[in-house]
Amino acid sequence: MSDNQRLKLNMLMLLALLLLSHGVGNIRCSTVPKNSTDLLALLDFRTTTKDPSGSLSSWNTSIDYCKWRGVVCNPNNHGRVTALNLANQGLSGPIAASVGNLTFLQTLDLSTNQFTGQIPHLNSLQKIQVLNLSYNSLDGVIPDTLTNCSNLKELHLYHNLLKGAIPREIGLLKNLDFFALNNNNLTGTIPPTLGNITRLEQFYLQGNQLQGTIPKELGQLTNITRLGLGANSLSGSIPVSLFNLSSLQALELRTNQLRGSLPNNMGDHLPNLVVLYLGDNWLEGRIPDSLGNASLLQIVVLQSNNFTGQIPSSFGKLSSLSVLDLGLNMLEAEYSESWEFLHALENCRALGVLALSNNQLQGVVPNSIGNLSSSLEQLLLGGNKLSGTVPPSLGKLSGLAKLTLDNNSLTGTIDGWIGNLKNLQYLNLRENNLRGPIPPSIANLKGLLELYLNHNKFDSPIPRDLGSLQGLGKLDISYNNLEGNIPTEIGNLKQLIELHLSSNMLTGEIPSTLDQCVNLADIRMDQNLLTGSIPASFGKLSSLAVLNLSHNSLSGTIPTTLGDLPVLDEVDLSYNRLHGQIPTNGVFKNATAISLQENWGLCGGVGDLRLPSCPTGSRKVSKQYYLVKVLIPVFGFMSLSLLIYLLLLEKKAPRRKYSESTSVGDHFLKVSYNDLAQATNSFSESNLVGRGSYGSVYRGTIKDESKIEVAVKVFNLEMRGAERSFMAECEALRSIQHRNLLSIITACSTVDNTGNVFKALVYELVPNGNLDSWIHHKGDGTATKFLGLTQKISIAANIADALDYLHHDCGRPTVHCDLKPSNILLDEDMNALLGDFGIARFYATSRLTLPGSISSIGLKGTIGYIPPEYAQGGHPSISGDAYSFGIVLLEMMTGKRPTDPMFMDGLDLFNFVECNFPHEIYHVIDPQLEEECKILTQTKMVPENVVHQCLVSLLQVALSCAHPVPSKRANMKEAASKIQDIKTLHLGWKLKK
Repeated sequence: MSDNQRLKLNMLMLLALLLLSHGVGNIRCSTVPKNSTDLLALLDFRTTTKDPSGSLSSWNTSIDYCKWRGVVCNPNNHGRVTALNLANQGLSGPIAASVGNLTFLQTLDLSTNQFTGQIPHLNSLQKIQVLNLSYNSLDGVIPDTLTNCSNLKELHLYHNLLKGAIPREIGLLKNLDFFALNNNNLTGTIPPTLGNITRLEQFYLQGNQLQGTIPKELGQLTNITRLGLGANSLSGSIPVSLFNLSSLQALELRTNQLRGSLPNNMGDHLPNLVVLYLGDNWLEGRIPDSLGNASLLQIVVLQSNNFTGQIPSSFGKLSSLSVLDLGLNMLEAEYSESWEFLHALENCRALGVLALSNNQLQGVVPNSIGNLSSSLEQLLLGGNKLSGTVPPSLGKLSGLAKLTLDNNSLTGTIDGWIGNLKNLQYLNLRENNLRGPIPPSIANLKGLLELYLNHNKFDSPIPRDLGSLQGLGKLDISYNNLEGNIPTEIGNLKQLIELHLSSNMLTGEIPSTLDQCVNLADIRMDQNLLTGSIPASFGKLSSLAVLNLSHNSLSGTIPTTLGDLPVLDEVDLSYNRLHGQIPTNGVFKNATAISLQENWGLCGGVGDLRLPSCPTGSRKVSKQYYLVKVLIPVFGFMSLSLLIYLLLLEKKAPRRKYSESTSVGDHFLKVSYNDLAQATNSFSESNLVGRGSYGSVYRGTIKDESKIEVAVKVFNLEMRGAERSFMAECEALRSIQHRNLLSIITACSTVDNTGNVFKALVYELVPNGNLDSWIHHKGDGTATKFLGLTQKISIAANIADALDYLHHDCGRPTVHCDLKPSNILLDEDMNALLGDFGIARFYATSRLTLPGSISSIGLKGTIGYIPPEYAQGGHPSISGDAYSFGIVLLEMMTGKRPTDPMFMDGLDLFNFVECNFPHEIYHVIDPQLEEECKILTQTKMVPENVVHQCLVSLLQVALSCAHPVPSKRANMKEAASKIQDIKTLHLGWKLKK
């Protein structure tokens, strides 16, 4: 015990004595505590614990502490506390070390609170049997002093932030029958010594970062009923000894890297097995027939492995089987005998889920499929090689809620069975060769929420009966041969979010009744034969984010009401017959978010569209009237002649047509498609540098007198949004220049040798690749790259300066929208250059000041770096870029991606660092960086306090930028200034040496 703790304990004892004497003086003998040690321990716990909900309000000395909330005493032991039960009371703060003084304690339950800090040493609790600290935010390592609690039977430490290795000494707790450390951040391997706890019945380690193999010693746990090791990084094969644990009821090893095959006789030695989870591994070989001998099996999940061969018909012996998930394997069924398993499963009358998607099942689905259990709710057969017609007997499975037959080669019609599946909520038949009309009987599926019939050969008109599916949220019947008008009854679908009718032969006008579908976010009707005008009532669809009406025969003007839609982000009206003024409000302010080409009657709009101004006819008439009635008497015949001359001159002036070509200026290098093909060896794989969202980047050398080494970014124009990305990047790079922005050499917009449209951007080749490759190991055997502290500070300063320029100094504030390490390139001097402006946005300052308001950007950017407000419809903002910068800086300092598997259950990169800031930062920084800092201090190159302060300052800048609340974030001018100060201080110390 430290001096401070002794002093604190003495003060509490003095307080207790004063309270005792006061109580005696007032003859309140009933309130006299029975044991001063327990009283002092509880009072200290009360002092240390934060209690906003007042759960501990009864904890005062006017009441016997044995009557305090959550306190249980043993009257036969002078009132010693035997249990402290304070689960789910809203308590927080550290757990007081004085709890360890309650030496008669048998149960300590502080679960489901917000306790933080480390687990205190509890080695004095020799009598404790149940320790439950689950569902808190405790961090640090598991103290090995717990092994002194030799009577411990239950250890609940799950759902915390514990890290480090599992102490091998835990194996000394021979009385444990429940042991749960799941959902923490534990690393290292599973100690073989845990196999010594032979009384163990339930053992859970899933949801950590454990590595290595599963110890064969766990096969000694002969009383085990539940074993959970899933969601780790365990490798190697599953020890055979585990398949001999006859008491096992649940085995959960999913989402690891386990290899090898399953023993042929595994089902013979697991008579009590009810649940088997082995999905998301690398297991291979055949699924053992003997699994059918584990007669109590109810759930079998083997999906996402490499199992081959046929599906065992022995599953039919499992009368209690409710879930069989074998999807995403390489299982086969080619001839009738190999489909025998389906006939066998008719005996499984409790079967609720049969998932066989993404295997190698071939041929015609047997008609016997209709004999499966009437309780079957999910039948998943998509992603196979099924052919022939869908068996009509499928209609007998009236309990189905989810049916997938997508991505096969099925033919024929669906009207013989579809109307009988009245409980369906999800139906996916896309990407087959189904034909015929969409049957009106589909209206029987009153509970349908999602319907996907796209990429088939359905014909005839869209049935009006679809309008009766009141709960339908997503309807995709695109890429078929549907004809006729769009039924007005579609407007009855009040819950509709997505409506995809693209690539059919639909005619007539767009029904104005669609404005009743107030939840519509995505409308795609492109590549049809639609006529008439765009309904002005679309302006009522406040949730609309995507509108594609291109490649039709629409006429009239663009409704200005579309510009009033708050989240509309993509508009494609190209290849129609539209005319008149283009709106300039809302989405129409951003030329890269709209496509209007091949509408020769359009005019006006924002300047970036480069369209001719609209004629102002009414003002001309007024002007002429004024000239005749007022000016002619004054100026006479000369003025009239001048007026006629001006009118004739205007009439002869040619109208400027809209041009699709993109120009980045005459001073840029001019290259052709053949120049770029020659430079990149015909865009060969050997010259491929990387692939992005909208295309590929190739290394090359332009063969002119300068022989410039270049990186050529070729856009895949088949990707939706690629052309807009090209335009956005051209526009951004045309108007901004900074030493830390990747500069463009030229752009090329032409056609290739086959006549297809070709668009590319050409940059000077940056020799040191991108920042991502320097932060994270590839795992491919190549030499590990490493950035030192000085380099990281310099790179952070470069990026901050670039963003400061974009946000505040480039004339027109620019939001990058996709800041991440792979978009930060490093030149020969390791200077950072920010690139990839494919989704950049230009916004007025007034809009930039409202980072939390509703916007049209949607989820643009990369998961992990997108600020949280964008997911709620927030505007793209300089505050959003600051968030992304903060995440990138945290990634540089910790070496962890924001999408690292360790970040789950509310833990993310921000609070991972914040919880350890500023006193425990060495728990979170990258180990290589930590080693460098140790060398700097040990060799006395830089004082330890200076190194520590440097790291703290960098993390502080990162945290201030990446705050979840936009209004609390630092802006990039502040961040750039602080990082420059850090850089100056750090380099100053290095120069002193």
